[in-house]
Amino acid sequence: MDVTEIVRRARETQARWGELPYRERARHLKKTARRLGAEAGEIAGTICRENGKLRIDALAAELIPALMAVRYYIKKGRAFCAPRRIRGGHLLMCNKQSRQVFSPWGVVGIISPWNYPFSIPFSEVVMALLAGNAVILKAASLTPGVGRALADLFAAAELPLGLFTLLEMPGAEAGPALINAGVDKLFFTGSSSVGRELMALAAPRLLPLVLELGGADAALVRFDADLDRAAAGIVWAGFANAGQSCGGVQRVLIHRTVYPVFREKLAALISELRPGSGEEADLGPLATARQKERVEQQVAACLSMGALVAAQSPAPAVGAAVDPGRFYPATALTNLSPEMPVMGEEIFGPVVGLVPVADDEEAIRLANASPYGLTASVWSRNRRRARQIAARINAGAVMINDHLMSHGLAETPWGGFGDSGLGRTHGEPGFREMLKAKVVVDDLLPGAKRDIWWQPYSDRLSRGLTAITEFLGGPDFFRRLRAVPGVLRAFFRYWKR
Repeated sequence: MDVTEIVRRARETQARWGELPYRERARHLKKTARRLGAEAGEIAGTICRENGKLRIDALAAELIPALMAVRYYIKKGRAFCAPRRIRGGHLLMCNKQSRQVFSPWGVVGIISPWNYPFSIPFSEVVMALLAGNAVILKAASLTPGVGRALADLFAAAELPLGLFTLLEMPGAEAGPALINAGVDKLFFTGSSSVGRELMALAAPRLLPLVLELGGADAALVRFDADLDRAAAGIVWAGFANAGQSCGGVQRVLIHRTVYPVFREKLAALISELRPGSGEEADLGPLATARQKERVEQQVAACLSMGALVAAQSPAPAVGAAVDPGRFYPATALTNLSPEMPVMGEEIFGPVVGLVPVADDEEAIRLANASPYGLTASVWSRNRRRARQIAARINAGAVMINDHLMSHGLAETPWGGFGDSGLGRTHGEPGFREMLKAKVVVDDLLPGAKRDIWWQPYSDRLSRGLTAITEFLGGPDFFRRLRAVPGVLRAFFRYWKR
């Protein structure tokens, strides 16, 4: 597959697509929205077959968010693309009117992951096309049927030939191929290690990247939390999708006064999780045997350092329709120390660590003691205090009395700090990542011959500029007032020939 030729054709088509009125681009994407509504159930089935996700997880975390997202971006995209006036910063420059205007990047490359193989790339492709870009999508190799389903949806939009291309090639080759072929911007969702490799490859071109990478996210359970809700929410955020969520709960920091009760409630819920693959199952298999092996190694390392298993979900019954080579039970670990993998690495499986803390300050310190900064949550009945804590957590998204679900809100930006990546997807900031921004400054002063700071320079000009500095930064009101005549004399230089 000649990626360079694909990019060349995409660029030719994009030049015409980007000039279309927004309403025309939106008209095409509405066809995709209608096709998605008709085929959502079938697509959910494809997701389940290819990566082992439970059907309810596929519907709740992929199809429903995608259906909401496509309608949201079609509706809001016009405003996101529209020029906007920048309010003046000072009366002295009132003759300069500034506007920020936006244009598409051109050809956008998107490399998507296997853990949410539909919803992540779908929203990004929709935003890119609405913004006027051409798109080359490298879908996850583990889920090729989902990639083809995405291609079918965008084919339903009757896009110009070459505007959208599904790239089918090994994942390790896709990033270098897209960068070398000349894409104008690259969006990648995956591991932090691959994100660093892509940054290094992009550096010679100064190619802009948006990287949504890993996480080892913290949930802070305060002494005043609704412990039943907190336990149920953390079980879902930690074990939905078999724990294969970059923004799922991994570290649970619990106030020591409620730690015993919370641990008991959490353990009871974990013990009730039903393994399987059908509609009545709560916990499905991992996507691959290799992923299970990695989780086993990380948990074994924790146990060898002194960690203890506080709770574990039941194993599948004999004869259950679950691949034993990919199933790993939901597990809660205690007696943890900072050097253990569950505290510092991304597990990417159904494993959480439980840590008692003395107070909010210790919880915040431990939450921030991580190279990752993707999401976090605060569980408390005191919403004011919870918001104060949330403001101090180093994470791109912090939820109060919930976790992980903000990725399903089309209007909410998604992205992190540190090893969790850079840039944003979703919401207005995510849409704006699909656009180049420039500022246009217009001089509105009638009859002006020159700006006051233009040549020829003179002692008189120096005195005028000094008066302006006194007017702007004088130490008291009277000193600023005495500078006004000098400012006015300088101002009349606008009309001096």
